[in-house]
Amino acid sequence: MKKLRKASSILLCLMMSASVLAACGSSGSEGGTTTEGSNSAEGVKKEGFPIVEEQITLKVMSQDAGMADWNTMPVLQEMEKLSNIKLEYQLSPIDSFATKKNLVFASGDLPDFFYAADLKPAEQVTYGTQGVLVPLEGYIDGGYAPNIKKALDENPDVRKSFTTPDGHMYALPFIDPTAVWYRGPVWYNGKFLEALGKEEPKTTEELYAYLKAIKEEDPNGNGKQDEIPLSSVKLDDIRMYFFGFWGMYNEDIYADKDGNVHYPFQEEGYKGYLTFMNRLWEEELLDHETFSQTDEQKKAKGKNNQIGLFSDYHPYFTMGGEPNADHPMMTPVASEIEGSPVYGKHPGMAANGTFAISSANKHPEATMRWVDYLYSYEGNTLFDQGPEGLMWQYKDKENLVKEWLPVPNGGDREEYRGTITPNYGMLTPGIKIPELTNGLRNEFDDWIDEQNQEKLVPIAKTPFPNVYLTNEQQSEASALLSDLNTYVKQMEAKFVTGQEPMSNWDNYVAQVKKMGGDRLVELYQEAYDTWNSTPAAE
Repeated sequence: MKKLRKASSILLCLMMSASVLAACGSSGSEGGTTTEGSNSAEGVKKEGFPIVEEQITLKVMSQDAGMADWNTMPVLQEMEKLSNIKLEYQLSPIDSFATKKNLVFASGDLPDFFYAADLKPAEQVTYGTQGVLVPLEGYIDGGYAPNIKKALDENPDVRKSFTTPDGHMYALPFIDPTAVWYRGPVWYNGKFLEALGKEEPKTTEELYAYLKAIKEEDPNGNGKQDEIPLSSVKLDDIRMYFFGFWGMYNEDIYADKDGNVHYPFQEEGYKGYLTFMNRLWEEELLDHETFSQTDEQKKAKGKNNQIGLFSDYHPYFTMGGEPNADHPMMTPVASEIEGSPVYGKHPGMAANGTFAISSANKHPEATMRWVDYLYSYEGNTLFDQGPEGLMWQYKDKENLVKEWLPVPNGGDREEYRGTITPNYGMLTPGIKIPELTNGLRNEFDDWIDEQNQEKLVPIAKTPFPNVYLTNEQQSEASALLSDLNTYVKQMEAKFVTGQEPMSNWDNYVAQVKKMGGDRLVELYQEAYDTWNSTPAAE
């Protein structure tokens, strides 16, 4: 269970003439609906393996966690045997994938398909309407993706949320109906709670008092005032969680319970957040290395038992040791804002596309069959856990109960998994199937679920659906956000550290509005209203 890493993306507009697009040659007819007797569909089975009798080769572009050579990965070797489809890999390290992906789009030298593609909604609209990405719904509904069709039928909001304004699906998401987190939540150092004899705070004032006690009362017992009440990395790991204390569901555009869209960085809730964080900074309750340290440096402080409150995917990632229930999840606290706290719940699907077929692909039907396997129980098992006999084996195959096998040389199971499958450290196409972990779950997994149900789910709401803007709306929104994102991030650091006094709040809001804060709300309100008025399923 590793934290999924996200790469930032700079969208490069691709202006291609109709003649160039035609040269790219989409194999299906418009809308992705295959035609009778189409050459690309010949020899492609709609069910069973192999997918094609005569082997074909497809070029795939993907992120790479760098754990092993994809050509020798057991999962991909097994998939080639099953499908009779050979893959050629065009890989890029996770941290530089966004840049490489955009260069590929700009050059027109396209792979056959994108895997773990992290395709932003704007990219799907831009490259889909230009014909660079192939519409998928025709292949899905045409019998080449029965598992995906089943998933979409059972989760109609997924199809709705991945259908662009022109009526097409250009990318596939990862689907997880059980998801709660966008990223790791905030955790208490359980040892500090116990040493101080404190109950978990319920309000921001109680939280302040607790953090002050950590600083002053030596909960790690070493006789030094070396405790760090709250530590972060540029506030990116805690911002969304803390926003909920002031009634804001997201650190980006969100809609409230009444359907009104908000850009949080110009609202009173954000002022409350900044005021509180500045108070913590001034009294050295917020780590003064917050804006300069790396995640690894923060973790080192946790393993040294210095941090009282922190964010991570799981608490032991920061505190060290094995999975345990010693460090409780933070219950969001209430502030002076009416209706707080709230929590922005994961919508149950990837916000970005994980898979897409390009117009260079001469075998779209076979490609859809290939990716469709990942949405089945068997394919899910293969790509998530590897072939049977390496990491796991069936304990009771009839009831799909598995058990873990010892990791070779006693290594870390998660790192070992990264050498077996490409599905490591990044979001890939597929669906979370509960039966996948039958027999493999442990007490820690159950404890995490209990913490979620007790502390987050009762106040949770999905902040914003995966809506698409039109090309015109997206161009305007992207231009506004390019400047606004830079400005609000800079000003956040200045307000928190006191370089900018809170007395300048009104001037700051006026500048955000001048830069287009209100216009952003208008654009996303229009898109949200359109999304709401669209039926969930045809």
